[in-house]
Amino acid sequence: MASPALPETMRRIHFTGPGGPEVIAVETAPLPSPGPGQVLIEVVAAGVNRPDVMQRAGLYPPPPGATEIPGLEVAGRIAALGEGVDTFSVGDEVCALVISGGYAEFAVAEASHCLPRPKALSLVDAAGLPETFFTVYSNVVQRGRLAKGESFLVHGGSSGIGATAIQIAKHVGAKVFATAGSAEKCRFCEELGADAAIDYKQADFAEEIKRLTDGRGVDVILDMIGASYLARNLKSLAPDGRLVMIALMGGYKVDGLNITPIMRNRLTFTGSTLRPRPKADKAAIAEGLRKDVWPELEAGRIRSVTHATFPLEQAQKAHELMESSAHLGKILLTTGRASL
Repeated sequence: MASPALPETMRRIHFTGPGGPEVIAVETAPLPSPGPGQVLIEVVAAGVNRPDVMQRAGLYPPPPGATEIPGLEVAGRIAALGEGVDTFSVGDEVCALVISGGYAEFAVAEASHCLPRPKALSLVDAAGLPETFFTVYSNVVQRGRLAKGESFLVHGGSSGIGATAIQIAKHVGAKVFATAGSAEKCRFCEELGADAAIDYKQADFAEEIKRLTDGRGVDVILDMIGASYLARNLKSLAPDGRLVMIALMGGYKVDGLNITPIMRNRLTFTGSTLRPRPKADKAAIAEGLRKDVWPELEAGRIRSVTHATFPLEQAQKAHELMESSAHLGKILLTTGRASL
């Protein structure tokens, strides 16, 4: 079933080749069609994320069979239903995790990867939820098993992932620490609920964590840096601690690493990437979010933090801001369809 008012074409972003932000261009293309179990979303806004930048640089191609259009999260209105979808109706306002295709006026999503727009958020702000909330919930709560009364450290606390991780960890009932790259960013983390924020440019975070925890360390670390932080992350973990890695901004190879702390302290070193996970895994994450986190968003106790929005035609500026790391929270693209 589809809306009778659907246009035949849409604007979308494409990359003219691998490279810097200058390869970002806007083109007109036919609308995609939802398959069985899918929905077509009229996109009001889309989130900008580090994997989009990596895809643009030629380092993170979409999975086989997925569209080359970048963008991993959207919010908007359901414009058409694929066969077998009975959980949503045309016109419903949702946000959704997509495997690709978000930087466009219309995008296809699995119905099971869609969540209703929280009433406390606008549709634009809701576009900043899926990628970060799916990532944080699956890695901190499900994989990292963070529990009430434990302690937690997130690196890059002022990023979209970091801002989400701070809030979800506080919701769990943990004591929360964050690293960030300036005094302003540290204040931002503390305003979101971090018990303490460490300026990693001014202090060794491993030494600070030991000081802040009376030498014990933290129970769970969520890390986006990778190799350059690995040794210090291991030093920062308490006995039976869990290190969960979700990105490799600081490299992926470590030479001369002493793994004795892993054995001596019974540490768990794990990680994941969201995009290639099976559909059923993502559906399970969505269900966990719906039950555990969405009521907090509805009540305004957890929020999406939007740093800046850009119209679709200014995606190049959005990528430049992302690469500058000057943002506090999410960067979003808007399609101009909000009032339709």
